[in-house]
Amino acid sequence: MEIIDITPTINSRMAVFPGDTPFSEEFLMSTDKGQHLTLSKITTTVHLGAHTDAPNHYAPRSESIETRSLDFYLGHAQVIEVSLPRGARIQVADLKGKNIQAPRVLFKTKSFPNPYQWNDDFNALSAELVNYLHEKKVILVGIDTPSVDPATDKVLESHLAIHKHDMAILEGIVLDHVQEGTYELIALPLKIEGADATPVRAILRKYAETR
Repeated sequence: MEIIDITPTINSRMAVFPGDTPFSEEFLMSTDKGQHLTLSKITTTVHLGAHTDAPNHYAPRSESIETRSLDFYLGHAQVIEVSLPRGARIQVADLKGKNIQAPRVLFKTKSFPNPYQWNDDFNALSAELVNYLHEKKVILVGIDTPSVDPATDKVLESHLAIHKHDMAILEGIVLDHVQEGTYELIALPLKIEGADATPVRAILRKYAETR
C-alpha cells in the first residue's frame, strides 16, 4: 500500500490570505540550550496549508469543526485534473466527460504552484459544479488552492452551495505529484471547540488494485 502525502510543510514562509495571521513558532525551552526538553508554542490562522473549513466559517449559526462527522474526511476519493485559464472557476463542462467515481473529489488545477508564494489568480469552483457533484453523491470536495472561491470574492457562491448540500471542504492540498485516479483519503480535522477551520495532515493511499 503506497502512502502519498498531499500536505504542504507548515513553516513561517507559508503563504496565507493577505491580512490573515501567518504561522510563527516560539521555543520556550530547548534541549539545544541544555534544558531538559524542547517546548514551543505557535501562533497561526486555522486556515493554514492543507485545511478543512467548518460551516460556521461561511454560514451564521452553523456547525464548528469539532462537531463535524469524520466520515467526510476518510474514505474513497478521486483526483481529477483540469486545465483552465488562471482565475477561472471550474465548470461542469471542464470535466470533459470524466465520470465521478468516488464520494470525495479532489481537483488538481496547478494554479497555486507554490504554497510559500501567494498568487491571487488561482482557480476555484463554481456553484454549478458543486450542485452537480452533490447530484453525483459527492460529500467532500477538495482543491489544490487556498479556497474553493476566488481570492477576492465576497459572495462565496461555492462555499454557500457546499453549505446548502452539507458537503465538506478540503483546501490547500498539494497534488502536483499525484496522478488522476481513485485513492483512499485520510484528512482528519483537529477537534478544536468552536473553530471555523483546522489544518489537517492529508494523505492518499493507493492500493495495488484500483478500488
